[in-house]
Amino acid sequence: MWNQNSVTRILGTHYPIIQAGMAGGVTTSSLVSAVSNSGGLGTLGAGYMSAADMKLAIKEIKDQTNLPFGVNLFIPETPVVNDEQITNAQKLLEPYVKELHLTDNVSFSEVQIDFENQLEVILNEKVPVCSFTFGAPSKELVSELKKVGIIVIGTATTVEEAMINEEKGVDIVVAQGSESGGHRGTFLGLFEQSMIGTFSLVPQVVDAVCIPVIAAGGVMDERGVIAALALGAKGVQMGTAFLTCKESGAGASHKRAVLESSETHTVITTAFSGKPARGIENRFTREMQEYKNQLPSYPIQNALTKELRKQAGRQGVPELMSLWSGQSPRLSREVSAKELLESIVSRVGKTLGELNE
Repeated sequence: MWNQNSVTRILGTHYPIIQAGMAGGVTTSSLVSAVSNSGGLGTLGAGYMSAADMKLAIKEIKDQTNLPFGVNLFIPETPVVNDEQITNAQKLLEPYVKELHLTDNVSFSEVQIDFENQLEVILNEKVPVCSFTFGAPSKELVSELKKVGIIVIGTATTVEEAMINEEKGVDIVVAQGSESGGHRGTFLGLFEQSMIGTFSLVPQVVDAVCIPVIAAGGVMDERGVIAALALGAKGVQMGTAFLTCKESGAGASHKRAVLESSETHTVITTAFSGKPARGIENRFTREMQEYKNQLPSYPIQNALTKELRKQAGRQGVPELMSLWSGQSPRLSREVSAKELLESIVSRVGKTLGELNE
């Protein structure tokens, strides 16, 4: 059976399908539990969450499923703070602040996510799976997680990043192609040099490491799953496909933008966070493009635009929202997570059968 392999054995899932840990509120407890209850691995995107909020979300997930699920964390980054750059960025954002009638000007306070407290929650709650983005976890951290039975997943956008993850001791590595929506997990070298498509990246990573490889980037349906398996991956990770599901916490404007877009509508932008990310092009990304070299790096720009993004979402102004999406929005569907998984699973079996005729 295609769905019984090293990944399903390691994760304890019925299918080697992982819902990506999309941070920022998309991965509600309902979405995570629905994916896990349907045989995949639901993942809470906890990158921006406080330890307290993360603990509450984990409790809600446990109340809704007794099957394995994961939590995704961001490896901390220490930016160089440039006061003049921050001031200039605030001035660039002023017109948008006024447009949304925000009472206060955009302010910046360097609030770092407490990674240590997040990890403490992961360990105390004995979360079944913990995945990492924007870097590889240390050997010591991996060992600490494994001691209490937690499966560790790393993220790589190049072969070298995958090899580093394996050297650190992770159980599984996600090979994340350039088709992916939102922020990719690049942590070595220039982002531009890591823009490798899924079809090219996956087989090269498979040949370079001994641990199971998960394919990510542009996978939306059974065809992506079958292609990933043919390339040597043992499973897939899907983000955009789950973003438009009914249980997703993405706003109505965001979902509609993805559902109504095509493959030519996504762009790579640093305007919202200071880190390159793929999303649906809108007025904000177009107007900020000429200033891309003047913006503060992540997570500073992310903090500067936080209230702007939040209010744009609340007011339903998609032209000022971060509309993260992969390169296959035409394949998005407005269904439940269960319906999506059941459809993919049934069609994988049917298509494989047809290929073998």
